[in-house]
Amino acid sequence: MRNVNVNSIGEYIREQREQAKISMRQLAQSAGVSNPYLSQIERGLRKPSADILQQIAKGLRISAEALYVQAGILEDRPADSGVRSALLADPQLSERQKQVLVEIYESFRRENAADAKTGADTEADDPAELTVGSPGAEAEVLEAVLAAEAEAEAEAKAEAEAKAGAKAGAQPAGDAQTVPKNRSDSASD
Repeated sequence: MRNVNVNSIGEYIREQREQAKISMRQLAQSAGVSNPYLSQIERGLRKPSADILQQIAKGLRISAEALYVQAGILEDRPADSGVRSALLADPQLSERQKQVLVEIYESFRRENAADAKTGADTEADDPAELTVGSPGAEAEVLEAVLAAEAEAEAEAKAEAEAKAGAKAGAQPAGDAQTVPKNRSDSASD
């Protein structure tokens, strides 16, 4: 990790706060920290923890990762094409699906970077095997992952419904069946 400059994180937070047109008091309140503590961070007198940085990022509505990089907690990575951010922001994907897709995406990027370093795009020995970078390969892999995730979720739901049904079936009928009372024939009145 790089050398941490406490002033730089404080200056960065102040710049982000001023750009967002948020007062220090408003940010402190939304981040759940005291106003004097936030002031000390911005002036470089205090080094905030990762948890505090996450709270401040939420208050500023920026990426916590950006603050972690500024504070030296994370190393700066080259920016992706926005795919990672788009996957993480998609409300129609479950957290598990997002995680799997990001892992696949990052593995493709690493593999392509390794291929670029060696200068050779090698083809798979098995012609049925997909080659990273081949047209449609990524889409097919992503479709397969999403299908597998959807199938697993459907199976879990069906299993939960089956358990709920078994519990309902095991209970005594009790009130479900009522026995009619004996009545005298009222036609003779």
